[in-house]
Amino acid sequence: MRRKNYMFTNKSTPQRGIMSTILGILSDASIGLAVFSSFQQGGAPSQRLGMAVLLALIFSVAGLVLGILSRLEKDKFYFFSNLGILLNILGVFAGGFILYAGVFGL
Repeated sequence: MRRKNYMFTNKSTPQRGIMSTILGILSDASIGLAVFSSFQQGGAPSQRLGMAVLLALIFSVAGLVLGILSRLEKDKFYFFSNLGILLNILGVFAGGFILYAGVFGL
């Protein structure tokens, strides 16, 4: 006799969690591409790359807020919420480190 493993639930994935994950991926990719492009230029900073990192930092903060708000919802699946929070924290730390290194010349 095979036992079928059906799980009936009314949980759903929060839309804010999905948006948080998308913003985290975009911000991390933008920061990574800006660092790679700066490396290709011999470490020379440019205003375009600085604005890209600043915009990615704003995306990370917005995604972090969305991820926390979606994590506070009851009876939801939290995979995308947790992933979005993780990716956005990574983006905030990376952008903050780049700004810190630019100010203090590391």
